[in-house]
Amino acid sequence: MEASGKVKKGAGGRKGGGPKKKPVSRSVKAGLQFPVGRIGRYLKKGRYSQRVGTGAPVYLAAVLEYLAAEVLELAGNAAKDNKKNRIIPRHVLLAVRNDDELGKLLHGVTIAHGGVLPNINPVLLPKKTEKANKEPKSPAKTTKSPRKA
Repeated sequence: MEASGKVKKGAGGRKGGGPKKKPVSRSVKAGLQFPVGRIGRYLKKGRYSQRVGTGAPVYLAAVLEYLAAEVLELAGNAAKDNKKNRIIPRHVLLAVRNDDELGKLLHGVTIAHGGVLPNINPVLLPKKTEKANKEPKSPAKTTKSPRKA
């Protein structure tokens, strides 16, 4: 009992029920790898506020992606310095603690199996004597006897 001039149900505003467009995720629209939809869902479920704007999960996903990329790049460099192909927690710790801004951000964070930064207090290092500093050994003042031909 459907009149020919009426729009079919479920056409989504398309007249005559034309071809359906393929859905594009908000992550793809924003050019991000991190999931905008999932972050939005967590923001709503977490009850951080009564309402969540449409731009909030996009912005948060972008910030999280940037931080992850920064940490991974520095940890990859630390792994290369240690002649390794795989990033382990030790490399993440070295990357974070050697970077001023990330170190400040993650100041109170403990990274499991990360260890500590290599550090020896200068007081504990052996002292250089003044005698060694005054008389530098030079190759010109050798006491070898010249060869006689």
